[in-house]
Amino acid sequence: MNSKIDRRSVLKAGAALAASSLAALPAWAQDKPTLRFAAVFSDKDIRADMVRMLAKDVEADFKVEPFYGGTLFKQGTELVALQRDNLEIGNVSPQDISKQLPAWSILTSAYLFRDANHLNAFFASDLAAEMKQMAEDQLKVKILGPTFYGTRQVGLKARKKIATPADMAGVKLRMPPGDAWQLLGRSIGANPTPMAYAETYTGLQTGAIDGQDNPLPNVQNMKFYEVMSQIVLTSHLVAFDVLTMNLKSWRAMSPAKQKSFQAAVDKAINWSAAEHLKREAELADGFRKQGLDVYTPDTAAFRAHAQKIYLASDEAKAWPKGMLEKVNAMK
Repeated sequence: MNSKIDRRSVLKAGAALAASSLAALPAWAQDKPTLRFAAVFSDKDIRADMVRMLAKDVEADFKVEPFYGGTLFKQGTELVALQRDNLEIGNVSPQDISKQLPAWSILTSAYLFRDANHLNAFFASDLAAEMKQMAEDQLKVKILGPTFYGTRQVGLKARKKIATPADMAGVKLRMPPGDAWQLLGRSIGANPTPMAYAETYTGLQTGAIDGQDNPLPNVQNMKFYEVMSQIVLTSHLVAFDVLTMNLKSWRAMSPAKQKSFQAAVDKAINWSAAEHLKREAELADGFRKQGLDVYTPDTAAFRAHAQKIYLASDEAKAWPKGMLEKVNAMK
């Protein structure tokens, strides 16, 4: 009898020990980690397909849970959520980063990058490595790469012809909230008006604003073309955000998983950039066929005016010495 009791006791003790050992394991060891992703763009955006591609490529190791349209965190709050460990991955604007890290404002300036290839060349360079490390050291976030979403163009409700920045005087141009965005609006001669992305259509419809600036895919996604008469191809900003990760989540990965995750990010980002370039070319013709006036102003005049405004600004005082010239010289 005693031998049976002893055997039963041993079995129970073993089972309890196994259960307690499993409970003691971190969630990381028991299940695939969930990486919540937050962005202001919609689930119809090309970048949403980019996130789906990333999620599929890393699904063996991670579960990527996306939240689009600012449903998890409002526009402009994603960076702080990452810093507070309330979010794993966010699509963060460099303008929001520059609020905390003024040196980054150089990456938000008008006419800095010529096109998407120039942007990608920069982010693959030692110059970008310096800026990424600055963000990691001072903001405690990991910059994974640039999410190019087109070149920003001016869209107006009125039919007033725009040739130079002087023609933009008095135009209430919707810009995202934040000093960096307001400076961008002033740099092209407009009267910048802060307004949330989701409110822009109604703002155009009611006349609260005279225009907005966005890449053509965004104009299509948000149907801004329904309440505009013209698109002025100022090409004043090669638009991008940065895929940014919570530093604890990044450092919790093994070096091998960091390498494979970064490779999946690079693949998805490159695909998305190519799709945006293709879509932009198609949309310019499409908007013309829908009756919008789509034309190119004197971009040399816009570039000269913008650079003059930026170089005289307080923001330029924080730019890393010599970086503007080095970026301009990049092929």
